Amino acid sequence: MAAKKFIVCGVEKMQSSYLAEDVTLLLKDITGLVEPLGTREREKRIQGGTHYSEMLPLEYVPTPEYLQAYQAAAEKYALLTARAVGAVAERIWKAKDGRPVLVSLARAGTSIGVLIRRYLLARYRVQVPHYTISIIRGRGIDHQAMQYILARHEAKALQFVDGWTGKGAICRELSAAIADYPGVGDGLAVLSDPAWVAGLCGTHRDFLIASSCLNSTVSGLISRTFYRKDIIGPEDFHGAAYYGNMRGQDLTYAFIQGVEKEFAAPGDNPFLQEKEAKGRPGLQEVLEISQAFGIRDINLIKPGIGEATRVLLRRLPWKMLVHSLTDDEHLGHLYQLAKEKNVEVVVYPLQNYKACGLICNLADT
Repeated sequence: MAAKKFIVCGVEKMQSSYLAEDVTLLLKDITGLVEPLGTREREKRIQGGTHYSEMLPLEYVPTPEYLQAYQAAAEKYALLTARAVGAVAERIWKAKDGRPVLVSLARAGTSIGVLIRRYLLARYRVQVPHYTISIIRGRGIDHQAMQYILARHEAKALQFVDGWTGKGAICRELSAAIADYPGVGDGLAVLSDPAWVAGLCGTHRDFLIASSCLNSTVSGLISRTFYRKDIIGPEDFHGAAYYGNMRGQDLTYAFIQGVEKEFAAPGDNPFLQEKEAKGRPGLQEVLEISQAFGIRDINLIKPGIGEATRVLLRRLPWKMLVHSLTDDEHLGHLYQLAKEKNVEVVVYPLQNYKACGLICNLADT
């Protein structure tokens, strides 16, 4: 699929493989302006004090074996993902009185926002506005993007969207950032909320959302978001790069359409029958893991299947904690990645999560 270019505020903005009707990307295109760094060099800089948003990682090119594991996971979890999309979409529709404006958090939240928008279109025949913007841990939300959206929509209509929760860091970042925008709710809507911190979710189960298994090739061919003041000016949106060289490997719409074809009526969705309860916050389990493994910096602990996958894809992993060594149904892709990267897989009595990635502390190497 050819790259799409959007005109926002009269300026050509982000290229991607997303269709224009699915999402407006409020991002500055920084393609070619930043040299991506290898995993070890990037990890060294992060642990040395450089903020992760000031660098771009080299994209991981999956092996044929891993791609096969991804395809199997995408097919196996399409129905479960569709149920989670439907459940959270219905809850958003009710919470926003049938007039939501979706604001997905790039990049993991973007394809989820597309799916929620498509579900609401099929269910209610309404074209829901959908924007994707950047929020960065320790740097906050993109103020220019928020100003752009609020100039066009009621504050109370905005609904932030992401894929899943890990420790809840982005939920806390969002809550702090939204204090500057009267009338905007700080609740985050996600498909999977094993951390029990999201405002709305499809389910609290830690299940595999296949889009977490790949990088740009399932995210419209865009990088994770970027913020460095020598490249991002005060009037700019936060940035991202477009990986046009990977067009032949783009699986963005294969993922979206694979989930979309499993959409069903609310009465057939068991996630909508789940009774809301109060679960143990995921952060409590993370603190227990930090004590068990002598990890002082909890930023080196990434709980949940989605976050654990990211550790193996673009960080320097130390160990992979799993609830079982034989759960190929949920963790098959993690076993494969850990094998390829020679990462130790350890059985640990996880409660909120099925997997947890531990990042190597370079000070100990």
